[in-house]
Amino acid sequence: MSQALRLAMWSGPRNISTAMMRSWENRDDTAVIDEPLYAHYLVATGVNHPGREEVIASQPNDWRKVVERLTGPVPEGKAVWYQKHMTQHLLPEMSLEWLDKLTNCFLIRRPELVLASFTKTRPDAALWELGFEQQSRIFEHVAQRLGAPPLVLDAEDVLRDPKAMLGAVCDRLGIPFSERMLHWPSGRRVSDGVWAPHWYAAVERSTGFEPYQPREPRLDAFQQGLAEKCRPHYESLAVHRLHHRGNK
Repeated sequence: MSQALRLAMWSGPRNISTAMMRSWENRDDTAVIDEPLYAHYLVATGVNHPGREEVIASQPNDWRKVVERLTGPVPEGKAVWYQKHMTQHLLPEMSLEWLDKLTNCFLIRRPELVLASFTKTRPDAALWELGFEQQSRIFEHVAQRLGAPPLVLDAEDVLRDPKAMLGAVCDRLGIPFSERMLHWPSGRRVSDGVWAPHWYAAVERSTGFEPYQPREPRLDAFQQGLAEKCRPHYESLAVHRLHHRGNK
């Protein structure tokens, strides 16, 4: 590759975003960065997350400095720089212009599945914490600049057939697929954010994507109400989701 691929993957919470980061990091040609806008998000919103002060101390608190890094030199001169982003971290007052220097992809998941998981630890969750609205905003900006829909992956499609989906992703991006993306060693990574002890227990035990299991969670009225508000944003991206031969 003549120029490094800066791949920004935009996901909401309670998705397979960390497993996806593991997958890409296991490639020989790829560097990764884990939620680089997290500290700015915590400072700007005042939200109280586990390990809040440690996270704030671990990263630049000004999003502009983060952007300079993300659009600057690629670590270790690697061919691919995989940037794991949470959509809710890109706050309304932040410019989107810098996204034009990246290849932006979108990882989506059905609202019902997100709500069932997220509200276990945040039973009074607010809509803005779920990232669906923000994901739509970012998607619309990128699509307008490209003149075409950017790459969209549905987590359920990836879990049904990781090899086919990741192969299709690599084809779309113009890079070779690597079998190393399907399995990785268990344990923590130096690249993991300092918040890993609070959130990454399951992925630290993993050695690959979890087997797909169809899920239709039962939601209470509060959860269902939030899911209904998120659904239009999910569906607006889902119509553009990447297909391979088996999931059309």
